[in-house]
Amino acid sequence: MSVTLLAGSATTSLALTAADPAPASTLPAAGAPTAVAPAENLIVGYKSSAAEAGSNSAAAADVEAKGKKASKKAKFDRRLGTGAALVSLGTPADAAAVMAQFRADPDVAYVEPDSRAYALAVTPNDTEYAKQWDLFEPTAGMNVPAAWDTTTGSGVTVAVIDTGYVAHSDLAANVVAGYDFISSSTAARDGNGRDNNPADQGDWSAAGECGTGSKASDSSWHGTHVAGTIAAATSNSKGVAGIAYGAKIQPVRVLGKCGGATSDIVDAITWASGGTVSGVPANATPAKVINMSLGGSGACTATYQNAINAAVGRGTTVVVAAGNSNADAAGFSPASCNNVINVAASNRTGDRSFYSNYGAIIDVAAPGGETRRATDTPGTITTPENGIWSTLNTGATTPGAENYEPYQGTSMAAPHVAGLAALLKSANSALTPAQIESAIKTNARPLAGTCTGGCGTGLADAAASVAAVTSTPPTPGFENTTDFAIGDNTTVESPVTVTGVTGNAPATLKVAVNIVHTYIGDLKVDLVAPDGTVYTVHNRTGGSADNINQVYTVNASSEVANGTWKLRVNDNAGGDTGRIDSWSLTF
Repeated sequence: MSVTLLAGSATTSLALTAADPAPASTLPAAGAPTAVAPAENLIVGYKSSAAEAGSNSAAAADVEAKGKKASKKAKFDRRLGTGAALVSLGTPADAAAVMAQFRADPDVAYVEPDSRAYALAVTPNDTEYAKQWDLFEPTAGMNVPAAWDTTTGSGVTVAVIDTGYVAHSDLAANVVAGYDFISSSTAARDGNGRDNNPADQGDWSAAGECGTGSKASDSSWHGTHVAGTIAAATSNSKGVAGIAYGAKIQPVRVLGKCGGATSDIVDAITWASGGTVSGVPANATPAKVINMSLGGSGACTATYQNAINAAVGRGTTVVVAAGNSNADAAGFSPASCNNVINVAASNRTGDRSFYSNYGAIIDVAAPGGETRRATDTPGTITTPENGIWSTLNTGATTPGAENYEPYQGTSMAAPHVAGLAALLKSANSALTPAQIESAIKTNARPLAGTCTGGCGTGLADAAASVAAVTSTPPTPGFENTTDFAIGDNTTVESPVTVTGVTGNAPATLKVAVNIVHTYIGDLKVDLVAPDGTVYTVHNRTGGSADNINQVYTVNASSEVANGTWKLRVNDNAGGDTGRIDSWSLTF
């Protein structure tokens, strides 16, 4: 099976003059008078020779005396770790008079208001940042800047399994050693098979070279564009900002001339996640996130699924593009595989992008852009301002000069989610792939527009997802991704064994159900607790609609959490069949 990249067309980057950066705060000159705002507390540093420096009782007496002299209430509160005294004024008040008393005391080294600090959501000074609507616009952006107050992705490596990497100064500092997994020297264009150089040699082709009727195409430098969205250097007065700009990119080359082979891609998945591949040196920096903006027609194969399952088992989150055929993603691979985050593309108005695949198998949507309207001639560039801008190269075949260009595609949507996964893993290193997926899906917000066919739980929201994994402990998740066939007038059960959870299940137990079945009005779906108690979540509703992709909330607080839970599906009519594709419990 051969696969190809999932991006649209590009145009030449337009120069954009950045606004002048905000001036830095100016500090007063030493000894200059400083206005004192109302303060609730003061911090007083006594000289080491003073009794108040080591005695809390002496400090308390001194503070009280100085407060009386200033006709203000002042009380010693506690000793800080630095040895300074925290002085309480009771309520916010003009602190100047009390501070003057301390400043006049030769035993006092300094006195300062106990001022407040605030999160600094600084706008990056990257010259193309204003074009990155996908990061910050409220209508259809992914709310990324607010997440940067908490995490930038540091400590996480993201493997980009793609065309490799063409040198770019806006990415170079964030690139770690990768690998070239293309076995065919013809497809690789580097004169040999697999090697430790993942440099993108160009994926151009002549007409008819990639099959009868195939069109000539220039090199896409696709992997570099994807990598820039994830981790381009940020606030470096150059180019674009990366979503997880503190993370590292590991370029893993699998796509060359005429796409790439499944056999090469699954080896790349194995190696990138820290597994062993015969004849290939061990990966010194295994990735905790894999991005695959590639795919081909056909349902997920055992070959793909086995490699993905093993990667997830090693703790690596796998993100894939849904595909660009305006069709059900269930017919494309690896998008249709289990244990992946399957990403559809949305546009600048918050609708599903006209080209994006859709369906019950989609997990979430992210900005994929539209460099043209659906009615415009394919291959033209009519709305570059609505595309996804990232790092690229001007070379039509072999590498030329670095630049920045807009692309469209689910290839562009997937790295938005891969970048978000890196932010989450960096913010909370204990998160499992299942918990990362759950956080992204649970905290997505509704699309501002529409998504015919299904776009999962909505538009990924970076700030909300990061807040969810940092404000509360991660909740354990358990999943069964094995397919269970649902025949006519039959009942089938899929088990999940829960271990390691203390006490009872919560009153807000999340039951995520993915059932592929025509005419869901035939189905009754129950959650069966370990003691046999039945909780019905779907009871023959939905009529002739296809598929159930829903997260239900069940009050299971009376149930012991540990044990074997089951999803029971009863088909109550003939003529329509399907399967339990996957389901999960999040405690």
